[in-house]
This record gives sequence, structure tokens and C-alpha cells, in this order.
Amino acid sequence: GGSHSNAAWVRDRRLAARPLGAVPNARTLNRSHQPYCALLPACSGALRPTAGAHSAVRRTTHIRASTAKPETAEAATLKSEFLQTLKWRGFIQQATDVEALDALLAEKTVVAYLGFDATASSLHVGSLLQIMLLRHFQRCGHKPLVLVGGGTTKVGDPSGKDASRQLLTQEAIDKNIDGISQVFSRFLTFGDGPTDAVLVNNDDWLSPLKYLEFLRDYGRHFTINRMLSFESVKQRLERESPLSFLEFNYMILQAYDFLELHRREGAVLQFGGSDQWGNIINGVELGRRVDGASLYGLTAPLLATADGKKMGKTASGAVWLNEELLSPFEYWQFWRNTADSDVGRFLRIFTELPQGEIEKLESLSGAAVNDAKVVLANEATRMLHGAECLEQIQQTAASLFGGGGAGGAGDTEALPRVKVSSSDLAEGVPLIDLFLRLELGKSKSEIRRLVTGGGAKLNDVKVEDAALLVTPETFAGREMGEIKLSAGKKKHGIVELV
Repeated sequence: GGSHSNAAWVRDRRLAARPLGAVPNARTLNRSHQPYCALLPACSGALRPTAGAHSAVRRTTHIRASTAKPETAEAATLKSEFLQTLKWRGFIQQATDVEALDALLAEKTVVAYLGFDATASSLHVGSLLQIMLLRHFQRCGHKPLVLVGGGTTKVGDPSGKDASRQLLTQEAIDKNIDGISQVFSRFLTFGDGPTDAVLVNNDDWLSPLKYLEFLRDYGRHFTINRMLSFESVKQRLERESPLSFLEFNYMILQAYDFLELHRREGAVLQFGGSDQWGNIINGVELGRRVDGASLYGLTAPLLATADGKKMGKTASGAVWLNEELLSPFEYWQFWRNTADSDVGRFLRIFTELPQGEIEKLESLSGAAVNDAKVVLANEATRMLHGAECLEQIQQTAASLFGGGGAGGAGDTEALPRVKVSSSDLAEGVPLIDLFLRLELGKSKSEIRRLVTGGGAKLNDVKVEDAALLVTPETFAGREMGEIKLSAGKKKHGIVELV
């Protein structure tokens, strides 16, 4: 964020006759040493893109329809509720022709889409910013399309990757689509109404394509020169990492998705992360060249936490959105453990609390910041898992961290748990195995190091022996028939005897 008084746009160079790779109708920022919202007044301080996003913006060109007039950042006075909301909450990294897009959003219901490839059985917190963007879009009276990449997953997006993605079978892709689709209905309203969300799958139009016809009709609009300039390609080549011809086609297929969704659903706007900017611009230009369509793109920042880590990743793995992969309590605890300096921007991006309330929470300091963290955790968890789980979570948190009693007494229902039978325990179950089953560590060696360092506990008592066996006697005197394992101060799980 900050003042953009020195920012100015270079006038368009009219290169409409050139193919996509020639960068037609481009304008670049004078002030290219820092990322900021294209054509917007001073950005919210909520933005903190990753280092990769910084480098991508330095080389960004903003392509728009040839009829658009040059303007300065200061000239853009936002009228649409949607862009006003995004700007204050910190969702905007770049956008094409903001003035025209803003006017369109203020005038009528707009159809926009955002794509999610089916590379895993669940999305993680890193995708939540994009889902929240779609939610704000719908709440402002517009129609969101959720595109699942049943077709593009077969190719693999090279963006931000040092190596090719593992190719998945059709069965695995279908299973992953079922998994990631569970989340969308918790944030969006689906149906047949004018602003109801619609789920679409690009496999419906990509798989039936005829290769030679596709190359003749659309491949001629792309140049290898331009494709080689994309960050996703340049990074792989600079690191001498193999980039297959299959992956090289991804950007063309993503551009074609935009054209197809414009034809099928009337989509005129594509959302994405800032690493997708070049691919989105390709779609904007392809639509203009092939159908004469006025299309737009808007990207959100790639978030990093205050310590520089990629959003959605922790030392113990991804923060999954599906409950079967991460319990509601663990999800709540992730937000409760937010760094002090991240609380304000996370409240803006990941909750729907009103501006006044968020600004009041942002003003808290010292120990009072913990109150804001609890609000953040409660709101984020309520949106994903429902308000009904919060009471149980708070009781468990009070039991664990509020002096609930020795030996883990108190309410532990919200904690992750595994079950063992008396027959399982007859010969003793290695404690390390139970730590692994509860995902309190990634490997046996990691758990042994945890024991050596004094961080492993059984019923709040430090474990001294990594070779300890859990037997029926371990449960003796436990009224609830369960024991508690802990890895450090914040990760806990329950072993239940059944």
C-alpha cells in the first residue's frame, strides 16, 4: 500500500495486428519497483504479496481493449460496491481497465469465474482468499462461476513449480473434484437464479477438442516469444528444470477456458492469484481477437504470513479445508495462533465483520491482541464448519489452555482422536505409532526428536522414553477411557479405548 502520486501509465502502443505474443495495447507502471493495485488509489495495508509476486509485478504489462483511454491511478474513483469492498479488504493485486470494469460492475449483474485444479482431495487455506473473493462478488449482486479443472488437471499448471506435477488418473481427478467441491456450497449459494453460483468443469469442452482444428483456430494467436517470457516458464528454464511440452500448453488451455465460458455462460471477468496474471491476460486478448469480446481480469495477492511462509502451509503440513483431513478444532487453532502482525489483514480478508469492528480490533495492542485472534478464529471457523461447533471448540480450548485440570481433564471432544481396542493393546502399542496416527508428527524420527527435546507428553506428563508401549494399564484410572497425547504446547490428540 501507500501513495501513488508518482505513478503514471505509458500510453498504449497500437499493435492490434500482432499475435498475442507481441504484447498488444500494453501499458506499464512507471513505478515498477513495488507491487500495487493497477489503476487504483492507495491500496489497503492488508496486502502482503510473496516475494515471487513482487518479481512478477516488476515485469507486468497491463493489456486492455484498444478503445480504453489512458488514465492515471489517481483518476480511478471506484463506484461499484464490489471493487470498493475488495480495495478496502486488500484483495486486489492487479486488474485490467479498472475504470471500464468498475462502470460495468456498477451498472448490471456481471458473470465472473475462478478456476481450481483438482490436484488434491481438498483445498487448503491458501485457496480461501479466492473463495472469499467469489463470496463478496455474489453478495454484491453478481453471478460467480466455480470452474473445476477436470481437463487442465490432466496437463498440470507449471506456475510456481520447480518440477512437473504428477499426472493423475481420471479416477483420481474425479475423486479430487468431489472432494474440493464440498467446500464451495458453504461459502456460495448455488441454484438457477440470476446471481446463483454455478459449478462448471472444463473437461466438458477440453477433452472433446480436435488437436489440429484447435491449433489452427487458436494456436495461431499465441507466439512462443511471449510464452517464453512468462514467469512460470522463465523460472523453470533458469533453474534448468525440465518443462514438458504438455505443461507448456497449459496457458493456452486456460486462455481458451475464458473464451469458452464467455460463450457458454456470458462470463466477462476472470479472477485468479497474481501468479495467474499472464494466463488471464492471454484469455482477455484471445476473447478480443476471436470474438471481439470485452473481457477483464483481476488478480488477488499471493499471501504470505508475517514470517514469510506461504499461506496455508505449516510445519506440520497443509491447513486443509475438508473436515476429514483437518478437524474443526485444529482449523480454529490455526487461526488462533496467527502472528500479532497478521491479525488485522486476516480479519479483513477471511471474515465478513464490518469495517468499524475490524478497525477497532486492529487498534488492540499487547495482550489484548489475543482477543482479536479469538474473534478471527471464531469467524473463520464459523464460515467453514458452522456456528454449532464453536461451543465445543471453546470448551476444549479452555480445558487445554485455561487450567482444565491435570492429566487433560476437561472437555476434549473437539480434539482429533484415534481408537484402539483391548486386543490391540494386549502386546502393547508403540507410543510413537499413536503420535503418527494422530498426525502429531510426520515421521518416527521426528517424534523421537520431540521426545528427546522434552516436547512429547502423555496426559500432560513429559515422555522420557521414545520406546514406551501403551498397554491397558496406561488407561487405568482414566474415567473416560481415553488418554491425551501432546506435541508441544499447541498440538494435542486423544487415544480412545473401545
